[in-house]
Amino acid sequence: MKKVLKSLVVVGAIAGSLGGCAYGGMTTVGDKVVIARNDTFLFGALRKVFVCKVSDAGVTGCVDSAEKP
Repeated sequence: MKKVLKSLVVVGAIAGSLGGCAYGGMTTVGDKVVIARNDTFLFGALRKVFVCKVSDAGVTGCVDSAEKP
């Protein structure tokens, strides 16, 4: 029984470190909105920031900020 419990704890720790949790944030700047998405997978290796234009239809024309000069 102790082996099973220990195995479950180890598998849970590994799954938690690989999956991590994601969070995001957003702020407006004039007629544009900056959307940030971050996760803890590989210490934030999949971090993204998008700049989008706000219109009546919602956010449009999103561009990855890494592509902007």
